[in-house]
Amino acid sequence: MLKKIAIVALLFILPLGVMAQVKFAHLNSQEIITVMPEFTKAQADLDAMSKKFQEEMQRTQTEFNKRYQEFVAQADSLPKTIAERRQKELQDMAQRQEQFQQEAYQTMQQAQQDAMTPIYKKLDEAIKAVGTAEGVVYIFDIARTPIAFVGSQSVDVTAKVKAQLGIK
Repeated sequence: MLKKIAIVALLFILPLGVMAQVKFAHLNSQEIITVMPEFTKAQADLDAMSKKFQEEMQRTQTEFNKRYQEFVAQADSLPKTIAERRQKELQDMAQRQEQFQQEAYQTMQQAQQDAMTPIYKKLDEAIKAVGTAEGVVYIFDIARTPIAFVGSQSVDVTAKVKAQLGIK
């Protein structure tokens, strides 16, 4: 009977000993991503694309405003059919401009996603390599996942992931 109690006690105590050795780690991916050279290049490319879209929107807005002012100045002296035609042209211009803004927004969203996908993939690979090397069970990303508490037993591996990526 005493042997059975000892065996049952061992079955409960051994897992507790193993759990005491389980390591958890955390990192801040935004702190890493913002210093990655790939991110800097992607951000510059996205900024350049955004600037081109803004310039085009400004150009079409200026053209619309010019035509609108001309229409308002001449509206009383124009025959009804010409005035209606020009009014329709202005409405079409405004509609095309709105459609372009929507397309530009969608294009920028897709370009950002396309630019960030390989960056996140590279980061995830580095995180896995550090996790394996450090022997941790989980690495929590405090930038991507809200974590209410990070205890002192959790190891911050941000610097190690940066080193894995060759970032100082």
